[in-house]
Amino acid sequence: MPTGPRSVLVYDYVADILERRGAYREAHLARIDEWIAAGTMLMAGALGDPPTGALFVFGDVAEDEIARYADGDPYVAAGLVTARRIEPWTVVRSRD
Repeated sequence: MPTGPRSVLVYDYVADILERRGAYREAHLARIDEWIAAGTMLMAGALGDPPTGALFVFGDVAEDEIARYADGDPYVAAGLVTARRIEPWTVVRSRD
């Protein structure tokens, strides 16, 4: 991953996310796939084991565009996300 401006979107999940996410999981993953294919999102994944939240890494993308992503996420619409925040992330070193 080259250095440069990035943003991260951080989710906090409901405590019983594993039991409740089933009906929304495929649509949630499909939305991630769409944004990655478009080059807007660079990577995404769950935090914790079992998951307590998620982290999404975006390229040089405006905060309102990241908020638009989150607003359309099936997990958000279903109430599985209890909190979210967008933070700038400046990569200063990277393997790639």
